[in-house]
Amino acid sequence: MNTKVILEKKQFDITIDRLCFELIEKHGDFSNTAIVGLQPRGIYLSRRIYKRVSEILNSKKVLYGELDIAFYRDDYRRGNEQIVPSEMNISFDVQDKNIVIIDDVLYTGRTIRSALDALTDFGRPNKVELLVLVDRRYSRHLPIQPDYTGISVDTRANDKVKVEWKENAKNDLVHILTNQIY
Repeated sequence: MNTKVILEKKQFDITIDRLCFELIEKHGDFSNTAIVGLQPRGIYLSRRIYKRVSEILNSKKVLYGELDIAFYRDDYRRGNEQIVPSEMNISFDVQDKNIVIIDDVLYTGRTIRSALDALTDFGRPNKVELLVLVDRRYSRHLPIQPDYTGISVDTRANDKVKVEWKENAKNDLVHILTNQIY
């Protein structure tokens, strides 16, 4: 399997800062906006975004939550593996709030569709936006596009985009794994 690195530590940090400033430009002081990370892999990015936005705004009032979509997926109960849900942590009312859903990679759009279904169990948001670190264009199964994108990549269907986080790996890194030689 061949590996091509597309984002390393320094670029990673710059990209996260840029995304935070884009959010602040659009949402101001976050008085009516909440950040919601998707379990399991989107929480690493969402925690960093939340922390950095809070630092930039010098505020401890930014709303933050983590959403598990395991039982909302359209492929739920299709496999033989038992689904083990992650902890859900949304301690605020989403009713009439602007919600920024955060995930690491956008591919088919099915995870985001599931997240929208799960989010409505907590109320009816005023608006929902999507922030992703990596947008794999050209592979959507659903008409879902990100509002905020760290990096866009063009990949083949058999390629895999892997995001490594220093929290669970050695360092921050995004790379494409492919079986074919470019």
